[in-house]
Amino acid sequence: MTMRNGRTVRDLRRENRTAVLQRLYFDGPLSRFSLGPATGLSSGSVSNVVAELVAEGLVEEAGSVDSAGGRPRTLLRVSPDSGCMIGVDVGETRIRIELFDLTLTELARTERPLAVDSANPHDRYEVGFVVDHLREGIAEVLRTADVPAERLLGVGVGVPGIVARTAEDGAVVHGQTIGWDAVPLERLLRESVELPASVPYWIDNGAKTLGQAEMWFGAGRGARSAVVVLFGSGVGACVVDDPMGPGRAIEWGHLTVRVRGRRCRCGAQGCLEAYAGAEALLERWREAGGVPPAGADEETALTAMLAAAYPAEPGTAPGTDPVTEPGAEPGTAPRTEPDATALAVLAETAEYLGAGFADLINLFQPERILVGGWAGLQLGTRFLETVSGYAKEYALTYPAARVAIGMGTLGPDAVTVGAAILPLADFFARGGRRAETETVEEQPAWASTVRDREAH
Repeated sequence: MTMRNGRTVRDLRRENRTAVLQRLYFDGPLSRFSLGPATGLSSGSVSNVVAELVAEGLVEEAGSVDSAGGRPRTLLRVSPDSGCMIGVDVGETRIRIELFDLTLTELARTERPLAVDSANPHDRYEVGFVVDHLREGIAEVLRTADVPAERLLGVGVGVPGIVARTAEDGAVVHGQTIGWDAVPLERLLRESVELPASVPYWIDNGAKTLGQAEMWFGAGRGARSAVVVLFGSGVGACVVDDPMGPGRAIEWGHLTVRVRGRRCRCGAQGCLEAYAGAEALLERWREAGGVPPAGADEETALTAMLAAAYPAEPGTAPGTDPVTEPGAEPGTAPRTEPDATALAVLAETAEYLGAGFADLINLFQPERILVGGWAGLQLGTRFLETVSGYAKEYALTYPAARVAIGMGTLGPDAVTVGAAILPLADFFARGGRRAETETVEEQPAWASTVRDREAH
């Protein structure tokens, strides 16, 4: 049956189920009585939807609460065991794979470092090597948690680069900075990973998955709009103008900040990433005379640079470890004088980043700018204060006065959490039904649009 606005009764049922699941997920446990005003549904609709979800094992009782003069009200919550998701972060120094239950509690994880060859930096992203890591890692987390693959709602993967989709290959990755030219990653994973054909893959830009995680569970909660910045070997960003929506990835790192400037790893000149990415930052430190630890990976080298620039002060608070000179013997007295070379490079980097933030402010006028990624987490609030000062100096006064700039709160797991949210969000959009259990008529309206686009 089709209503006047084109929606069917099935659409309405799905939307009601989605509304109940989302409110229980984000605000639960809740009683049936509380779900009415929280979702805008009538008490009869709430009772019908809850009965369906309980019968399917998606919702369970979670105790009771006293009511005003009546019987205690039963509390309801989303059942953690009713499904699970895998989140993958194909990062710049390692691949992280985590298995989560439906409430995003971690069940198992594995990390696989990407070896760095300074002579051939793209070798660490050799496609077959990455696919092997994913195949082995996915099998490992399922085995460790003793979870059958049939329980998976999907596998979400965050990758560097632009992700397009084709009818033949699914998700195709264009990762210019890592040497990936139209890599059919979804097809390669389906051919390699031993999972049921019904398990969907959700592959998207890593900055976008970071943004999704921070908006759902981190520092973005409550914001109407935000830009979430991923600061690692390179830099990227996700623009969000719907708190529950997926946001959109932008190649912010390849904004030109200096005409005919430094050569970026993408091949162009003057990109923000060529000045502000951790890889470029460390290269500039070496060029200026800095000495990173021999053979260290980027994370360790950046730690050493920060230790040189910001040495521990005498009288460090009890329980904290003094920062020692890179390569110093254990027990050596902490460095007390900052390294002028490291400080100068970091100061210049802060100004470039501030100018980049100003562009984000002027272009999108977000309510918040949030910083994540392994390098962003290392640089921390002290560095961000300087960046924020430059951002407000370079940006237009009106939007600059209305943006809050801060750190993300989900730490190094944010990309994997966001990747796992991709199949979870689709599960909610379907009203808590798996894709393979729906008929064409029962699928969300956007699904037919995707089918039509991919068919052409």
